[in-house]
Amino acid sequence: MRETSFTMADTETRSGSTSDELIFFVNGKKIVERNADPETTLLTYLRRKLGLTGTKLGCAEGGCGACTVMLSRYQTQTQQLLHFAVNACLAPLCSLHLVAVTTVEGIGSVARKLHPVQERIAKAHGSQCGFCTPGIVMSMYALLRNNPKPKMADVEEAFHGNLCRCTGYRPILEGYKTFTVEGGCCGGRGRENGCCMTNGNEAEKHADEATSLFKASDFAPFDPTQEVIFPPELMSLTKGQRSGSLRFRGDRVVWLQPDSLDEFLRLKWEHPDARVVVGNTEVGIEVKFKNMVYPVVLAPAFIPELNAVTHTPDGIVFGAACTLSHMGEVLKQAVETLPPHQTEVFLAVLEQLRWFAGLQIRNVAAVGGNIMTASPISDLNPVFMAAGCKLTVMDKDGSRDVQMDDSFFTGYRKTTLRPQEVLLSIEIPHSKKSQFVSAYKQSPRREDDISIVTAAMSVTFTPGSDVVEDLRLSYGGMAATTVLAKKTANRLLGRRWGEELLQEACSSLAEEMTLDPSVPGGMVTYRRTLTLSLFYKFYLTVLQKLRAQGVSVDEVTSDCLSAAEIYHPETASSVQIYQAVPEGRSQDDAVGRPMMHLSALKQATGEAVYCDDVPLYENELYLVLVTSSKAHAKILSVDTSAAECMPGVVCCVFADDIPGSNATGPIAYDETVLARHQVTCVGHIIGAVVADTQLHAQRAAKAVKIQYEELQPVVTIQEAIAAQSFYQPIRTIQKGDLEAGFKQADHILEGEMHIGGQEHFYLETNVTLAVPRGEDGEMELFVSTQSASKTQSLVAKALGIPANRVVVRVKRMGGGFGGKESRTTILSTVVAVAANKLKRPVRCMLDRDEDMLITGGRHPFYGKYKVGYLNSGKVVALDVSYYSNVGNSMDLSLSVMERALFHMENSYSVANVRGHGYLCRTNLPSNTAFRGFGGPQGMMVAENWMMDVAQSLGRPAEEVRRLNLYVEGESTPYNQILDQFTLDRCWDECLSRCGYQERRAAVDLYNRQNRWTKRGLAIVPTKFGISFTAVFLNQAGALVHIYTDGSVLMTHGGTEMGQGLHTKMVQVASRVLGISCSKIHISETSTNTVPNTSPTAASASSDLNGAAVQNACEILMKRLEPYKTQNPKGSWEDWVRAAYFDRVNLSTSGFYKTPDLGYDFDTNSGRAFNYFSYGVACSEVEIDCLTGAHKNLSTTIVMDVGHSLNPAIDIGQVEGAFMQGLGLFTLEELHYSPRGVLLTRGPGTYKIPAFGDIPTHLTVSLLRDAPNEKAIFASKAVGEPPLFLAASVFYAIKDAISAARAESGISGPFRLDSPASAERIRNACCDQFTKLCPPAEPGTFTPWSVQV
Repeated sequence: MRETSFTMADTETRSGSTSDELIFFVNGKKIVERNADPETTLLTYLRRKLGLTGTKLGCAEGGCGACTVMLSRYQTQTQQLLHFAVNACLAPLCSLHLVAVTTVEGIGSVARKLHPVQERIAKAHGSQCGFCTPGIVMSMYALLRNNPKPKMADVEEAFHGNLCRCTGYRPILEGYKTFTVEGGCCGGRGRENGCCMTNGNEAEKHADEATSLFKASDFAPFDPTQEVIFPPELMSLTKGQRSGSLRFRGDRVVWLQPDSLDEFLRLKWEHPDARVVVGNTEVGIEVKFKNMVYPVVLAPAFIPELNAVTHTPDGIVFGAACTLSHMGEVLKQAVETLPPHQTEVFLAVLEQLRWFAGLQIRNVAAVGGNIMTASPISDLNPVFMAAGCKLTVMDKDGSRDVQMDDSFFTGYRKTTLRPQEVLLSIEIPHSKKSQFVSAYKQSPRREDDISIVTAAMSVTFTPGSDVVEDLRLSYGGMAATTVLAKKTANRLLGRRWGEELLQEACSSLAEEMTLDPSVPGGMVTYRRTLTLSLFYKFYLTVLQKLRAQGVSVDEVTSDCLSAAEIYHPETASSVQIYQAVPEGRSQDDAVGRPMMHLSALKQATGEAVYCDDVPLYENELYLVLVTSSKAHAKILSVDTSAAECMPGVVCCVFADDIPGSNATGPIAYDETVLARHQVTCVGHIIGAVVADTQLHAQRAAKAVKIQYEELQPVVTIQEAIAAQSFYQPIRTIQKGDLEAGFKQADHILEGEMHIGGQEHFYLETNVTLAVPRGEDGEMELFVSTQSASKTQSLVAKALGIPANRVVVRVKRMGGGFGGKESRTTILSTVVAVAANKLKRPVRCMLDRDEDMLITGGRHPFYGKYKVGYLNSGKVVALDVSYYSNVGNSMDLSLSVMERALFHMENSYSVANVRGHGYLCRTNLPSNTAFRGFGGPQGMMVAENWMMDVAQSLGRPAEEVRRLNLYVEGESTPYNQILDQFTLDRCWDECLSRCGYQERRAAVDLYNRQNRWTKRGLAIVPTKFGISFTAVFLNQAGALVHIYTDGSVLMTHGGTEMGQGLHTKMVQVASRVLGISCSKIHISETSTNTVPNTSPTAASASSDLNGAAVQNACEILMKRLEPYKTQNPKGSWEDWVRAAYFDRVNLSTSGFYKTPDLGYDFDTNSGRAFNYFSYGVACSEVEIDCLTGAHKNLSTTIVMDVGHSLNPAIDIGQVEGAFMQGLGLFTLEELHYSPRGVLLTRGPGTYKIPAFGDIPTHLTVSLLRDAPNEKAIFASKAVGEPPLFLAASVFYAIKDAISAARAESGISGPFRLDSPASAERIRNACCDQFTKLCPPAEPGTFTPWSVQV
């Protein structure tokens, strides 16, 4: 190592000099990087420089965990090794000097040996699309390196920073439960007499009912002593390191890493504007998403004084570079050793840290950074402020102490520090004997989420009394800075802690804590109400603590106790039930067995190749899109001069570069490949920049200047209705006599509901790699798409060549969910045009924020209904209108609306019914297919009027639902007769499995005993039609080759996106050919093997492709038949060889089309669907009426999937769909500005369900003895149908809100739009606090976001 010591004079000369060497280790290999660029992240370096593609890019903002790796460092002070998980997408390469990096490839591989962490997630079926798997594997691995026998709670905490969109999380936790001390509930896997939870109700269990999807006994044992060692060379380098400061310089940024406090202070004096970076969790985001450039970065992470922790008589002093994880450990230690009255502040900090980001962020983020970022919604600053923490700041001339009070933050993200000063430390004080402190955080999702409102409150009493001596109420999210409610606090000094003080505090807070109605972040009423609700929680908590100290104060009545409880998650338990394969069936026949996903092991080791993992081509270029910033405008001019002279830029691509047609679209050609004269949404693609690297292309794309003449946009459904902005046709389905139906009804009720959209959030964003083949205009494309044929035809159209020159190859997708059915082509066509223009390979993987902005999502729906019903609750007439927000082009929206109309009655028989569907033309990016395809929106409105009917009659909702259920032989509004109807069986089994009546009684009792928390219960059925509603799509092909060694290669028209389609197809082939699955291989889906394929969608892919595979395999078996008869004792290989030598063709294609389909809207006749999938779910929830937070207590699902082809995959689909539905109906909210700009563009602002959102008790049962003769091997489709069952959670929440409203004397139907977010739940629970915060009059202000 070189020694670097320089005086001030040579700073100037050296700053022009070269960089130092950066030395670090990756998977045990030493890397010496001589030109480390401060702007390069570890992720980019791993993937692009080292070719280690196991670590994935999911969001680039530290919000999804797909890029998790483990860092290890030897600490010379303590002589200990430190292992911790980090987000590689935020970790600057330059911060890794003398660090060992371990990636998923470094711990095991299919080729060498799997690590138990990799094996168990795969064999427990915890990897579907597999894109998030390496990150989850590394989070678990890092936990085990630090704690080889963790508790289940540690495992759950380790996953706070990881997301998965496919599995519903349950199987991941179940696989990893096997590492824990508890080993968890046996999940019905038998401890002596049945399940460990059994209450003796095992009598009904059938002999062939199986409950285990994997055998833990098959897992390789975990031996912590066999882990990869810390590189000995790195240990000696670290020990022998004579301290030296480091400097790395890139194109735009210099990274200075001082090694002493004096040098740090001097550098900050010289560069007062330099950004100080420790964890890069904030600056990384600013640089990436806010286009900030910081020419000088100071990295003081290793300065001893900044990492010091000192215990003083008054508290604990933390150096500003202490990580949040380290601070948490120190505070936990202090809480265990100090007397309880001294640790009130520590406990409040720890409470905030529990829900602070994910572990990967807490491991690197520094406490000083959290303070100095000065975020108005900081979780910790209110606690520091309420506790009056003392900060020590320094510059080169000395130090001063600053009190953290309301004068510390001087404005939005500004503090009172001078530019040349740095924060040295923070002292967190001990609390006094008569001081009580609490901290609160309310966010849309509990774990890893940005706050809506945070609060910390501290009260000190005159010793031995309840007289307030000092009170500090600090709030975040109520102004541009963290604020103290001073007026309120001053009013309450000297008062006694009782009812009167509470009344005064609330009315005073309501006056003091106001917000402008158009404030950023919106939710004004909710945020104002929270300031009061949280104070009320604090009031109750303090009353309890005062009583415990023997001070005579009012007792907290028992019904209010739950309001003051702190949330502690329970470890989830689950049961899965399916029908086992009958005894005596051949082991080679894999159908019906819970076989692991074929790629699961590769996915868990990072060896599975996704589109962007294809190695770089020799002369490959990178493309970045240039998109519109206006929702509706004419393009006046495009200026690329600045972009074209930037480093690395090769060219720009615009509409004039398209050799073929600029018209495109999946059905109607109503879109352009590149916009020419006008743009019709924010994110509309205008052009692209092609450069040598992604970073260069991104910088140049931002430099393209476009001038617009803005036009008036239509953004919301309501605006479209007002402007009559609709696409044609308007669809109608009508049956019966509506007028007579309403005459017959005893009651008529009208209502409306809005259902928000949903972002697909596949973990792998859209990606295309186009490779020109150099002759005859041939081009090969690697695309992450569900629709290879559509990609082929639209690329050919844009290039002006026949489709036979374009090959599209799809190995696998990292999730699709409908989002890659049609919208992938908007990227593929542009990339192909660029590759064609330059005759070089071009690649583009969208960043998460671009993907969310450009590609559209689930259609927001607005439903209006009028329903007529009898006193009994029987519905006799229904008139419903649906309006969907289609966006700026048709895409698949007509089919989506048709499916909504086909599901408008859900599972209920209504004699007289009419449904209209209106397609609203708006200036939003075109919305598209999303799992359920309009069905969930259609059924959601149906369940809403069903609940209204029950509430208006005052009858139990489940009775009214049961009364209206279809029975066998009835016909739907589109005149399809229901045969093989199993819904009633699903309903009865669900009621008995969840113990509905006992549960209902328990819920009612709980609600009588608790004022501020309420429970709700709901049971909801679903009926989902299986088939593409466009008849021509119901076809599929397959191609099967048998090679002379007996191995089989097969391909079919479907694509693999995690749903296990390839696995099921191999199982089908294995049964027909009578050989084991290990002899059969599927490599990929491609347009040159099976042509003219339908998209992998509509849940029908197993049905269609399975039948095509069966057809091909049966043809081959027929050809092999003579050789089997000649040699009955021979092996498969013998027969194949004999046939080959007899010159028999061992290759064939198979084909299938669904028979007897074809519905006509004009005559309302013909079969719309081949069959229906049915399911029923019952859910119980608990809501906090003061904050709107809810807990999913339990869910029981009974799903009819016919004879399951693979119970493990089918149960995975049921759970995954259910969790996606849970997001749709309770969590995920897209916010658009009134000008049509999407405001939620990443996991930071858009919340999909996380590990902690799974119901605490989850039972999934596949209905037994329900063969379905209309599909392959009596199975049924399973992808989309279960999603709607999550509506049971929504209606359970609505049930709980009704109980809360009853406390305020309000009854009857009320409107609750979807999703049932914390804000909507809280605002619907009307009480004395909401009365103090009335909303502003609509129309008197411009809201921050609008309901589209």
